[in-house]
Amino acid sequence: MKRAILGLLVGAGVVTLAVCLLDRRGEVMAQHVVPNSQPGPQPVCGGELIAVPSPMGDKGQMLTVLDPRQQTMGVYWIEASTGKITLRSVRNIRFDLMMTDFNGENPLPREIRLQLEQR
Repeated sequence: MKRAILGLLVGAGVVTLAVCLLDRRGEVMAQHVVPNSQPGPQPVCGGELIAVPSPMGDKGQMLTVLDPRQQTMGVYWIEASTGKITLRSVRNIRFDLMMTDFNGENPLPREIRLQLEQR
């Protein structure tokens, strides 16, 4: 009987420890910064979303949130003085990224491909 109670207590302790470690792991992953050699805003990856903060001086900050799975992006404005967060735009970019060129300058990708195929 004592062994059964001791086993239950040890099991409960292990489960509690595992839950605490998993909970902390989620917080750390949400703050994980992807290394980037470029100066400027750094993307922050956590779970399935990518967040790219863009400081905009004393006025506030723009936060772009990308969902690679749904191929969607959202843009938020965060006011520095109040901390108020406003959703500014949401867009599914799947079809945008299927275009071969848009607002490009000559030579366009299509023209380059044709030149390379003629060789």
